[in-house]
Amino acid sequence: MDVFNSMSLRDHEQVVYLSDNRTGLRAIIAIHNTTLGPALGGTRMWAYEDEAAALKDVLRLSRGMTYKAAAAGLNLGGGKAVIIGNPKTDKNEALFRSFGRFIEGLAGRYITAEDVGTETRDMEWVRAETKYVTGISKQLGGSGDPSPVTALGVYMGIKATVKEMFGTDVLTGKTIAVQGAGHVGSYLVGHLRKEGCKVYITDIDDERVTRVVNDYGAIGVSPSELFDLDMDVYSPCALGATVNDETIPKMKAKIIAGAANNQLADEKKHGQMLLEKGILYAPDYVINAGGLINVANELEGYNQEKALTQARSIYDLMLKIYSIARENNIPTYEAANLFAEKRLELIGGIKSVYVSKSEFSGRLGEMSGRHR
Repeated sequence: MDVFNSMSLRDHEQVVYLSDNRTGLRAIIAIHNTTLGPALGGTRMWAYEDEAAALKDVLRLSRGMTYKAAAAGLNLGGGKAVIIGNPKTDKNEALFRSFGRFIEGLAGRYITAEDVGTETRDMEWVRAETKYVTGISKQLGGSGDPSPVTALGVYMGIKATVKEMFGTDVLTGKTIAVQGAGHVGSYLVGHLRKEGCKVYITDIDDERVTRVVNDYGAIGVSPSELFDLDMDVYSPCALGATVNDETIPKMKAKIIAGAANNQLADEKKHGQMLLEKGILYAPDYVINAGGLINVANELEGYNQEKALTQARSIYDLMLKIYSIARENNIPTYEAANLFAEKRLELIGGIKSVYVSKSEFSGRLGEMSGRHR
């Protein structure tokens, strides 16, 4: 495994390996790009097959966070962390506090939050050792679980995508298959059912499916049945790479729009395949930016209404991305990338000449130190 070569493929700035034998911590932090600000991205805990699989995941996810922040108009860079372990059996306070100590050592270059396999309690353990963490409980001054805001943004993104495809954003009567009955998927089903959608729900965890079926009146199906269903929208809300060589030929949906990261197994190849098949793909890091928007608001003093308003604006952002794709006859993922890269380029150019107050103060302090 060539780490430097893997970093250069997506132009990462920094990769940090963490190990603590006392607590069992084995983790990787990837900082992709800090042009717009410190890298913010959640910590995923997963029982990866091996170290190479963990590295591949954290590199892909961190790059996605750079583009997500840029497209959403946030002054943040992209980063991500993965902890190698079973989230159901390997968690303990010491492990997450040790993880927090390592984050503290990065002095603000990376700010973490919860992600797949982690939750608010875990972030509170991290918070005991570092201030560079978001997604903590409201009692401690945070915003709590960001899933409801993520789900709201995805819901608004689905409405925009339906409008682009069908000419109206009314979802009543539409059939939507949600893959993943975790926090975000569950909240999303609630929004969809409230608007009168027929919703199929699937997950590898049968208990989660049963809960969503009972709570919202969705229809539970097994993962193997999913792509045999007639549906208007396929909404992946679990792990990534579910849009691939095997699933695209089976796809009956006209729209793919969900909360999962890295939905396209091969961005270039499968983005083009979807364009040729006439399936409208909602770029994942645009439609699922609500969670990042929510935790980013914690950095300035959390205002829930502001976060919800920004999440609702994903509707207009999606339409803007589709307009770029349509006018240039390019896949939607490429249109989203162009949109994000343009902001990175513009703000990067400004930062080459602009000195912020904090930067000026820091430089002034350095000069004073030299002349003592």
